[in-house]
Amino acid sequence: MRYISTRGSAPDLGFDDVLLTGLARDGGLYVPADWPRFTAAEWREMRGLSYDELAARVCSPYLGDAIDEDDFADMAADAYSGFDHDAVAPLKQLSADTWLMELFHGPTLSFKDYALQLVGRMFDHVLTRRGERICIVGATSGDTGSAAIEACRDREAIDIFIMHPYQRCSDVQRKQMTTIHAMNVHNIAVDGTFDDCQDLVKAMFNDMAFRDEMHLSAVNSINWARIMCQIVYYAHAALSLGAPDREVSFAVPTGNFGNVFAAYAARQMGLPIGQLIVGANENDILARFFNSNDMSMQTVVPTLSPSMDIQVSSNFERLLFELMDRDGPAVAHLMQTFRASGSLGLDDERWQRAQQLFSAHRLSNEECRAAMKAVLESTGELVDPHSAIGVVAGWTRRRDPSVPLVVAATAHPAKFPDSVGEATGVHPQLPPRLSDLFDREERYDRLPNTLNAIQDFVRKSNRAGGR
Repeated sequence: MRYISTRGSAPDLGFDDVLLTGLARDGGLYVPADWPRFTAAEWREMRGLSYDELAARVCSPYLGDAIDEDDFADMAADAYSGFDHDAVAPLKQLSADTWLMELFHGPTLSFKDYALQLVGRMFDHVLTRRGERICIVGATSGDTGSAAIEACRDREAIDIFIMHPYQRCSDVQRKQMTTIHAMNVHNIAVDGTFDDCQDLVKAMFNDMAFRDEMHLSAVNSINWARIMCQIVYYAHAALSLGAPDREVSFAVPTGNFGNVFAAYAARQMGLPIGQLIVGANENDILARFFNSNDMSMQTVVPTLSPSMDIQVSSNFERLLFELMDRDGPAVAHLMQTFRASGSLGLDDERWQRAQQLFSAHRLSNEECRAAMKAVLESTGELVDPHSAIGVVAGWTRRRDPSVPLVVAATAHPAKFPDSVGEATGVHPQLPPRLSDLFDREERYDRLPNTLNAIQDFVRKSNRAGGR
């Protein structure tokens, strides 16, 4: 298995190099040179596998010879052994043909755990074999940071620097990051938005001298390994509901487009996924694109669903690469235009091709509050603001009621206790293992939104000293 950049001019890499590299050197994102595909018979054989066994089977074509299949199977078994539900990603029926896929049973109560617990172990495996170390830099709108820190804490070959937008995460999200006291963990509160943090990460990767000096790597969903691991829970849900002999659709609340792109990848691998519904908040660049071919940047506004407060969805570039028939130079031109003008539009044929699979729905803050209340009243389920957007987007944009719909519940409601409590009258409680979270000491550095300030901090704090 080889990987190519969405912008066409970076070298092709194997899986282990893609894992450690993150962003391609031409600024693009790595994708498989060819999509691996299972036959219907092969998918049927996977029914009944445990979650970790399914992960080993689904991910194996992407690994090439970079990681031995038995070693990867051991990593998967270890990664998911600590999740607090036997099914790992259980399905809960909401109505006759609607299910909630609970993706919050990992250590930080977010869907990000499902990939990053495994990615952390892959980093360890590859770095130990090579005798190397890396410096991870990442940006988070709330959940990626805590999941990445939890996956990478105390690992000798890794230093991790996570930037979050100052005062734009929930208190629970922030404290899950800033109360981890490990020598290799560095939290940075940036005076700006998530998009600013994400731009700083990309700027550091595009500074080749700094990138090589620090041995930079990424855990954001720009890293293909993240997407690969997320394919598994879509396969798990589809197989549980009768695939490949029965079509299934998914509704996914998304900001950076990585989670729903993993569902697209599952479809490319042969699963019969009929519709992908994107749930958006007031930062609705994705909804505007799918609904009216309007991909124009606007000002990021704070919402009840902060993990989706994004106006530049990095992983959309991977879908754009597919829509542009994998023409890297054409994608590079479009992305340069988008950055220069703040707007991107596709020709009508390609946009309509995207619409054949994708639908989108936007909820305002008030509609999000109403959604949390409506979900509780109609189904008895207490959901967080992001998941509520997914449920209502699914209800609203579903094309065929006879096709089972699975909604990705991306975070535990206790990560957003104030907004959930205000909307529903029910105050969600953290699991016992996190009950003392608000008593733990926080540690983070607040820095200005400038590349020099961030790079200087990374140089100073990196345990490897740039070696």
